[in-house]
Amino acid sequence: MLVVGNEILSGKVEEANLAVLARELRRLGILLKRVVIVMDEVDAIAHEVRELSATHDWVFTSGGVGPTHDDVTIEGVAKAFGVRVVSSPEMEGMLRAHYGERCTEGHLRMALVPEGSALEVSAEVTWPTIRHGNTWLLPGIPEVFRMKLPVVVARIGGAGTASAFVSHAVYMKMDEGLLKPLLDRVVAAFADVSVGSYPKWLDPAYKTKVTFDGRDEARVLAARDAFVAMLPAGEPQRTE
Repeated sequence: MLVVGNEILSGKVEEANLAVLARELRRLGILLKRVVIVMDEVDAIAHEVRELSATHDWVFTSGGVGPTHDDVTIEGVAKAFGVRVVSSPEMEGMLRAHYGERCTEGHLRMALVPEGSALEVSAEVTWPTIRHGNTWLLPGIPEVFRMKLPVVVARIGGAGTASAFVSHAVYMKMDEGLLKPLLDRVVAAFADVSVGSYPKWLDPAYKTKVTFDGRDEARVLAARDAFVAMLPAGEPQRTE
């Protein structure tokens, strides 16, 4: 995922799309491996898109596709792939139909695409989402980002992806220092299950949450139950 925006790096806006994308990809069985955040700079965007698209199956950009001067993701992606920025007749027609007499040159900037891009739609989302090769150009506004995700799912959800990830968790009053030997034993015995430990401060309900993730639910549950079996009396507080 490539997050674009000065507002993110300056702290003026909190990034809200990463968790949404990660959860959706895990539901599809796709592992999100890397997240990069850059400023609204064409060269920086181009560099990262070029690198990420060459080393990953899919790339998802977030932000910089609006009509204002700092929306330069289209230009950055075009530069990454060595193509021109052109106006899509289909998107321009949709914009003119939507805005009517109020349509301005600013509105029409939202019809710009890297030349050769696909315009992806789904039954639920008829406004096109731009995809250039393996790179999806998604809006940064969280509400619109979420609205666009069904388009991504419709395109890549059935493209031979692996089984969805499953996750189970154990909540305890014990702290991580006491849990480490038990965690090490489970990690050694279940190499195919990803085990994570997450402490919580000032929460009366629990001190540590331990998660068990994988593609085989039987193995994930076996790892969780093996861990629970090693806990002292009174633990865990709950499992899920």
